[in-house]
Formats: sequence, structure tokens, C-alpha cells
Amino acid sequence: MHQDWPQLAAGLSAPLKELRGGAAEVMKGFSGLARAALEPKALDTRTKELVALGIAVATRCDACIAFHAEAAVRHGATREEVMETMGMAIYMGAGPSVMYAAQAIEAYDQFKAKARAAAS
Repeated sequence: MHQDWPQLAAGLSAPLKELRGGAAEVMKGFSGLARAALEPKALDTRTKELVALGIAVATRCDACIAFHAEAAVRHGATREEVMETMGMAIYMGAGPSVMYAAQAIEAYDQFKAKARAAAS
């Protein structure tokens, strides 16, 4: 295992709370932007989370990978959908995206295992 992705996401909880308190108006605006972007319209939320995961890979953002892999699981994305999304991220981001795509698959698998364990 390269990284404990659920732990990475959980470990950011306190710093993000601090940021929400210290830059309240900016974070309120960002939260509104996120809600508007994720609202299902022509694309459902699962598809939008897959797009976000692909962008996270192409922009090389570990924390973004963690949060969007978790959200993809929560919204019912399949491993096959994640793999196809990684193909697009690699196409758009070249070699470095290959390395981050491998990490995104690892993150997806860990969050999927965590969701299965919670459901049983």
C-alpha cells in the first residue's frame, strides 16, 4: 500500500475546519461553488465525481484524489468506471498522470473496502 487514503482524508478534517473558520467567506463561496457544480443536471453526481477524480489525477492533487475517490464510491461509481476515467486522465496528463492514476485506483479500492465493511 502506497498511501492510506481514508486516513489522509480524515487527517485533513481539522485543518479544513480551521480554514473554514479563518477564511469563512471564501470557504462559504467555495462550498456554494461545489454545490452548484455537483448538482445533477445533464450529468449525474457520480459522473461529476469521476470527472473530478480525473482532474485530481491530472493536476496531481493527493488530497483531491482522496476526497473524490471517496465521493465516487459514495455515489456508486464502479471500478471499471474509475479505470476508464483514469484512462482519460492519463491521456490528458501524460506520464505523471500514470503515477497518480495508480494512486487513485488504490484510493478507490480502499474507500470501497471501507464502505463494504461499514455496510456489513
